[in-house]
Amino acid sequence: MTKRALILDTGKEWGGGTNSLLELLKRIDKNKYDFTALFYYNYKKDIESDIKSEIEKLGIKFLLLEQKKQAVPVKMAKELSRLVFFFSKQLKKYSIFLIDYHFRIKGNAKKISNLLNNLKIDLLYMNNQPSSNLEGIIASKLTGVPALQHSRIETTLNSFEVKTVNQWLKKMICVSEGVKDSFIRQGINKSKCIVVYNGIDTEIVPEISHHDTRGKWGVSDEDILIGTVGSLIKRKRFKDLIEALAVITKKTAYPVKCLIIGEGPEKEYLMTKVKEKELTGSVIFTGFQTDAISHINAMDIFVMPSGKEGLPRVILEAMLMEKPVVASAITGPSELVVDGKTGFLVPLGEKDAIADAMLKLIEDPALRKKMGEAARERVIKNFPVKKYVANVEEVFAGVLEH
Repeated sequence: MTKRALILDTGKEWGGGTNSLLELLKRIDKNKYDFTALFYYNYKKDIESDIKSEIEKLGIKFLLLEQKKQAVPVKMAKELSRLVFFFSKQLKKYSIFLIDYHFRIKGNAKKISNLLNNLKIDLLYMNNQPSSNLEGIIASKLTGVPALQHSRIETTLNSFEVKTVNQWLKKMICVSEGVKDSFIRQGINKSKCIVVYNGIDTEIVPEISHHDTRGKWGVSDEDILIGTVGSLIKRKRFKDLIEALAVITKKTAYPVKCLIIGEGPEKEYLMTKVKEKELTGSVIFTGFQTDAISHINAMDIFVMPSGKEGLPRVILEAMLMEKPVVASAITGPSELVVDGKTGFLVPLGEKDAIADAMLKLIEDPALRKKMGEAARERVIKNFPVKKYVANVEEVFAGVLEH
């Protein structure tokens, strides 16, 4: 018998979690599950498409729960909380949460509850993390519809959120052991958490050749091309990459260029940083690119200096394209990159360590080739998309069964 599932996604922008959700929905058994998608924002994929269009291409109904702008009294209450609790970051954050809970979260929970009842939903599947999906968990409590959380990033929960998860969430899929451990340390019951690694279509191939992609951005075949992909936000720490590039350009005779692929609020700051480090002409900001695989394939080395992740899909893509990866030794990347074999893991925020790792790869083409081949082999063996989909389906079945 087909089960009706409501997908809840409260995100504001396209990211790796969006891609992983779509990969799941493309392949999951539609004879078992009839999906409806509920999003807060119809965020853009590129200038030609958005999440609504991509969801509807899969034959799935898309609903939008539009979020109203905060009323002036609510904004004033939050500002007052910041002033009153200036001495304690924790108290300030919790007081703002309580205001948000009473004036936004409870209202959203009621609307979601009505949808769960009206659509006769059997399973609520949430695609972000407990803090941003709290209203979904509350709606599960109000309706009795079992809720499943897919947590795609390591994040900090407050005491109310921990209690709510433990009481009302049936299961939480964690994209890595690190994400799982971080939630358990905060008080989430171990029995709630199941690790399902993200997967990737191992048959995917670049649409544009290595040579043509480099040519598009003025990169010659002789250049060593370092690159990264992601939203230009503080958490990604792309400034560390720029500072490391400034170090290596003084230490190597090889011509080095860098592609930074993505858009975000940090772009102007990063472009200023490039000028300060006298890297204009060496660092290329491409903006958001729908064909990330072709761009990654054109690189010689992939770098992710991020400060917080879950299990970054883009690293899987880089490894599949046979690129050695230099990444921060944090939750997520540390479970993908085998240090010294498929790339290098470096201490978070240490630009000299990032530079040293890149230099080793720049000056040793044989090492780049060896690590890239080992990376591709690891992805094909351990992270195929079929395995990801099968494991998520197994969690669905277990939640519905109980």
